Amino acid sequence: MSDKILIVDDEHEIADLIEVYLNNEGYEVFKFYTAREALDCIDRTALDLAILDVMLPDINGLALCQKIREKYTYPVIMLTAKDGEMDKITGLTLGADDYVTKPFRPLEVAARVKSQLRRYKKYNSPPDGRAADDVIIHSDLVLNRKTHECCLNEKKIPLTPTEFSVLRILLENKGNVVSAEELFHQIWQDEYYSKANNTITVHIRHLREKLGDAVDKPKYIKTIWGVGYKIET
Repeated sequence: MSDKILIVDDEHEIADLIEVYLNNEGYEVFKFYTAREALDCIDRTALDLAILDVMLPDINGLALCQKIREKYTYPVIMLTAKDGEMDKITGLTLGADDYVTKPFRPLEVAARVKSQLRRYKKYNSPPDGRAADDVIIHSDLVLNRKTHECCLNEKKIPLTPTEFSVLRILLENKGNVVSAEELFHQIWQDEYYSKANNTITVHIRHLREKLGDAVDKPKYIKTIWGVGYKIET
């Protein structure tokens, strides 16, 4: 069965072009030029990923991302303007997993879609009888790598695929410092990273908010200034 991809962009040429490339990759595409048109599809269709433009004529793409995150955990990729740094930060804070800056190459979007779906499926695959090996316990935090579930004090915490990946990597390296660059490369593999890239910082901040982790006296994720992040043993 083909993965179902939502595209919402009021620039018809861009939306149509992305649709052509994703159709060529075998995806089933649901394309809309306004957010209001897309809302019904979001509630009625079992989507696997959404691509949202930030600047939409009716409902802001960031608000649409937030609405998705209220119910669903599938990956969200934001399309932002070249100088839209604040849009990127806000989008990541609201739960977006990745962003692509306009203008872009359609092949880049297709590659990002493949990468996000690969990670999402990897951490949402059904258990195969090795559940004990897939559970990481740290204090009152429990992470299940197979079911993609995170529980804090026996209460389920909804994490996006990227947030889950960040937390998983830190827990797997418990006691060791993991740099932002290393986190970036493990999550997005060979995609470009620079010291000015604050993608990981935003995801760490959002993750801390969900865990109720204070920056000044963190119980879980500790910042090692100038080096990276660490979860103490």
